Amino acid sequence: MAGQYCTRLVFKVHRQDPILIKPSKPTPHEFKPLSDIDDQDGLRVQIPVIHFYPYNNNNNINYDDDPGQVMKDAIAKALVFYYPLAGRLIEGPNRKLIVECSGEGVMFIEADAPEVSLEGFGELGPPFPCIEELLFDVPGSHGMINTPLLLFQMTRLKCGGIVLAIRLNHAVSDAAGLMQFMLAIRDIAHRAESPRIKPVWERHLLNARFPPRVTCKLHEYDQLVDTKEKLPASKMTHRSFFFGPNQVSAIRSLTPLDLRQCSTFEILTAFMWRHRTVALQLDPNEEVRIICIVNARNKFNPPLPSGYYGNCTAYSVAKTTAGELTGTPLGYALKLVREAKGNVTEEYMRSIADLMVTKGRPWYTMVGSYLVSDVTRAKFLEMDFGWGKPIFGGPAKGNVASFHVKHTNKKGESGVLVTLCISAPAMERLVKELDGLLKGNSSGDGAIKQPKSAL
Repeated sequence: MAGQYCTRLVFKVHRQDPILIKPSKPTPHEFKPLSDIDDQDGLRVQIPVIHFYPYNNNNNINYDDDPGQVMKDAIAKALVFYYPLAGRLIEGPNRKLIVECSGEGVMFIEADAPEVSLEGFGELGPPFPCIEELLFDVPGSHGMINTPLLLFQMTRLKCGGIVLAIRLNHAVSDAAGLMQFMLAIRDIAHRAESPRIKPVWERHLLNARFPPRVTCKLHEYDQLVDTKEKLPASKMTHRSFFFGPNQVSAIRSLTPLDLRQCSTFEILTAFMWRHRTVALQLDPNEEVRIICIVNARNKFNPPLPSGYYGNCTAYSVAKTTAGELTGTPLGYALKLVREAKGNVTEEYMRSIADLMVTKGRPWYTMVGSYLVSDVTRAKFLEMDFGWGKPIFGGPAKGNVASFHVKHTNKKGESGVLVTLCISAPAMERLVKELDGLLKGNSSGDGAIKQPKSAL
């Protein structure tokens, strides 16, 4: 389970000039406001995802069809159904974000990396230090306003493999919404006339009430002052940690019997939060928070339409002190993680929308926080556009958030990758601690000892 990461690769990518892919048929010119959940400042960011495809010798796969052209044609046809994604964001009164459905298109780059094969990337897992080669930041494209809402880069490797990287303007969609659009591209690439899931805009469904009324405690939007000096990016370290079934079972064994039916996400989040806090060597009285990003699509009654592709996530919080978290058994952290997840209801989401319009769309606070997102159920690994499924699909890097990503390692073992970004000294302490717990302290049956507090 040692930390793993992609070493710096030195290779040249030969890119063609970026192009704009427009819908293949005329689409309405409209102005569509985003929801009050979409419109929060914390979502005004770009999020990168990446897929790695090996060259596939399967006789059913026809590489005579140029993969780049297949993708461009499928994107153009999918945009007829998802035509707002071909538009541009503009700001209305009070900074309200609106999509102008202008049909200008999404950005697409074709590239070749003739000096590197898939094998050269080693054990795949975010973050990818080579991301700037595989997802070029086209000058002028990175802002939120009046820029393409999606950027694709398809890179062909020396071995015949393909890397497909995507950048999404997070204000218009979350991971579930992006995957819905990508599945539409997949369906059309396989010669479907239309997507199996019909897109639904209906952003008004997640607008604030009139009059607004915040009825839930939304600690994620507490405006806290960070008294600590912010470390520069050069002093931060990114790693991925792989947990297979045996390690998950061993960690689960540290909890009381009544908590062992918890999900893999819950137990790994509790485990990593606790040991991350130990590694950071915080003051025992310092407040620490877990923030779970929760997909709330199934929390509504009546349910949101199945084709809804806007943001529908909450950043739910549970809090304690560093001393309490690290000085008590793992079950305590697990209860807090479950508490954070359990906070999210339809009323909770309504309260978030109401808070956004009454408090000026505040950022969620990261002071003392461990922000975690479970994307193991996202359909990254189902993105077969005609040349097979990817061997890795998911976020390209973590940075602020820690992601849980479904993954199969080179040994063929299926499990979960957990990404993390903390200071270099803290990461060194964390890796040593986890290696000791999950390797050195392992007995023949996979059991591990309850760790002691470092505070």
